[in-house]
Amino acid sequence: MFEIFQYEFMRNAIIAIILAGIACGIVGTYVVARKLVFISEGISHAAFGGIGIGYFLKINPVIAAIPFAILAALAIGIITKKTNVNEDTAIGMTLAFGMAIGIIFIYITPGYAADLFTYLFGSVITVSMSDIIIMVILDAIIISIFFIFRREILAISFDEEFSKIAGIPTKFLYLLTLCLIALSVVVLIRVVGIILIIALLTIPPAIAKNFTENFYKMSALSVITGIVISIFGLLVAIIYNLPPGATIIVVLGATFILFGFTNKIIKN
Repeated sequence: MFEIFQYEFMRNAIIAIILAGIACGIVGTYVVARKLVFISEGISHAAFGGIGIGYFLKINPVIAAIPFAILAALAIGIITKKTNVNEDTAIGMTLAFGMAIGIIFIYITPGYAADLFTYLFGSVITVSMSDIIIMVILDAIIISIFFIFRREILAISFDEEFSKIAGIPTKFLYLLTLCLIALSVVVLIRVVGIILIIALLTIPPAIAKNFTENFYKMSALSVITGIVISIFGLLVAIIYNLPPGATIIVVLGATFILFGFTNKIIKN
């Protein structure tokens, strides 16, 4: 079985999973702690607008998805904080608008978008070196910002009202963290696709939560869990000729159920 690692596509896939695991572990822990799962899903689906624009302009769709995902995140945050529109309404509008933009641009692009399926459902075995470079840069930005604002992010994760009283710029940090979610979404697109991103952002932290409530430990454990289980899921997909993205999510989900069930038995 280990012969498959001699192929470049497999090595690229492993590197992509490691980079995705770092992003989903760090940002995913914040998403779970702040209960921002639905916002993350809205951003991920809205990013499809950037994919469509990328096809139309004949540039790397992942690069085009970066500014579009950030704009979608800021739109959700600003609409929620500055207007009387409910958060779920803002998410629904942004999600639908982004998807619609993507569909229109793909429709008016000459020719057939042959690899569109890989952006919707992921295809980690087709990740190129240029994709990996983009993922490395985005991971570096995510890690740097989280390190710089780690205390403030930790504070608003557990008590936003007290943080506001303490003078922490909660509105700025809220928008900043939404942008980090947007960057994480772009990192994960090539691994599991837009449709399944939300699972990779939330399942590893949910598994880690069975073992610790400490934010930093949960983040570290989420990174390790996401990487190890995703690599195992990739190997299962290769061996049984299954779609890698979907298989990774199924293995992660099964692991979550297993640990959750085991943890419940131990506590009882």
